[in-house]
Amino acid sequence: MLTTIIYIAVFVILVFVLSIAVKAITRGVEAKQIIKEDKNLESSKIENLQNVEVINQIKELKDLHDKGILNEDEFKKAKEKILK
Repeated sequence: MLTTIIYIAVFVILVFVLSIAVKAITRGVEAKQIIKEDKNLESSKIENLQNVEVINQIKELKDLHDKGILNEDEFKKAKEKILK
């Protein structure tokens, strides 16, 4: 009788510990996924900002070309340099 009670107590404790472990692992995996998504979002924002900057630089070059400050050859070279 006493051994049965001990086995039941050990089983209950084991189930409790395993449930805590599963919850901890699940939280860790979720946290890792959130961090990964945040990094992807941040890199996407940085990439968008860089694209906007390149577009603005090309527009400035086009304005200089339209005003006659840059000739066609200088404009093409500067644009290629920006796009690299």
